[in-house]
Amino acid sequence: MTGIAKGGSSEARRKRLLFRAQRRGFKEVDLIFGTFAAREIATLDDTGLDALEALLDAPDQEVFAWLKGEAPVPPAHDTPVFARLRALCSRKDPTWNA
Repeated sequence: MTGIAKGGSSEARRKRLLFRAQRRGFKEVDLIFGTFAAREIATLDDTGLDALEALLDAPDQEVFAWLKGEAPVPPAHDTPVFARLRALCSRKDPTWNA
């Protein structure tokens, strides 16, 4: 689905998703998603934005368990975007946006 079909321009959608990524309510997940979105959202196509939005709709505790490898990632969320999020978490000495 295109950004226009989701209720706005592609740029407006990216801004909305960036805001949501930074303010999920679970500090660790806020930092992971916020850092990812700040660095990567401009590079995501509509499919990537859809995948990010689906992850933002998933419960925080579940996403955090998937990122830590404590629970299997459901096929619907096992996307290239999730792989990039997980790679962000596995960096040596990561820095996070506050």
